[in-house]
Amino acid sequence: MKIRAAVVREKGGPFRIEEVELDEPRADEVTVRMTACGVCHTDLVARDQYLPIPLPGVFGHEGSGVVEKVGSRVTKVKPGDHVVMSYLSCGECPSCMKGMPSLCVNFLPSNFAGARSDGSTTMKKGGVPIHGSFFNQSSFASHVLASERNVIRVRDDVPLEILGPLGCGVQTGAGGVMNTLHPHAGSSIAVFGVGSVGLSAVMAAYLCGCAAIIAVDVVAERLKKAREFGATHTVDAASADPVKEIREITGGGVDYSLECAGIPQVFRQSVDALAIGGLCGLIGVAPMGVEASLDMQNILNGRAIRGIVEGDSNPDIFIPQLIDLYKQRRFPFDRMISFYPFEEINQAAEDSEKGKTLKAVLRF
Repeated sequence: MKIRAAVVREKGGPFRIEEVELDEPRADEVTVRMTACGVCHTDLVARDQYLPIPLPGVFGHEGSGVVEKVGSRVTKVKPGDHVVMSYLSCGECPSCMKGMPSLCVNFLPSNFAGARSDGSTTMKKGGVPIHGSFFNQSSFASHVLASERNVIRVRDDVPLEILGPLGCGVQTGAGGVMNTLHPHAGSSIAVFGVGSVGLSAVMAAYLCGCAAIIAVDVVAERLKKAREFGATHTVDAASADPVKEIREITGGGVDYSLECAGIPQVFRQSVDALAIGGLCGLIGVAPMGVEASLDMQNILNGRAIRGIVEGDSNPDIFIPQLIDLYKQRRFPFDRMISFYPFEEINQAAEDSEKGKTLKAVLRF
């Protein structure tokens, strides 16, 4: 079928909206008519080829929409269902079999190969392949092909246009707190980097009953927003030493910290700010090969570090839970969203990079 898609044809090039051909769904695939899609930092680093994904390609991986067609073996959803799309896991590796799909051994080829597992592409133009299957969706397009495994049916009494970011950024930040750190009521936490992922973590920490929620950033407007979402304290790392500030606020260090910036120096701060026995979750993604230095004596004193992918979430379970919390007005993630028409995708990308918007969402 003919669809409209935002195609990137060269490294760092613009998103060009073009008409391309999308395959019909195979037996285990689902065609979704897009309603909206969040713009994530990962889309932009893929555009800029920090992730080696073949071009020309179509990105986008925080999609929400309505099922139009299903393959012959699909039983999870049916035409007309509202869905959110998330990452793809293989379902067969040891991690998946243990119920940890975010740690899937095949995560990279399943989500970043630019093609199906058999090497075939889902889109073409004039007979020339267009690389899609980004997070097994490539949702910067009017219609997408996903698999039964990475579509999540959601309730239809919530605006579908706000739900896309749950598929990656929001579930990553919230899940990092709720699924990985498991902070107990009355505990303390510091969140380093309060973009949309970090603010989702702040909201989750508030939900969990943390008594001290410290937001750290260098952008004053983000720190102001963090207060609105539940932060009890803020630290401007551009003008103060965050480790010193956190130790003074807590009287020795936080029980938990979350690094959402992907910067080695910030990672070091997030570990150094821990109290003895504290746990740091690493969410921020740095380029391949980037190293960070840590004080070994500091780690020896009972501190621990845990890497986190996609909030350690099982999307079929966690995303509906977040939507239920939103309906109860306990998780107002929609307040981070700024909407853009699909045709203004380049403006949305630019505003995201410059920090002018917390979470840009494209509407179709």
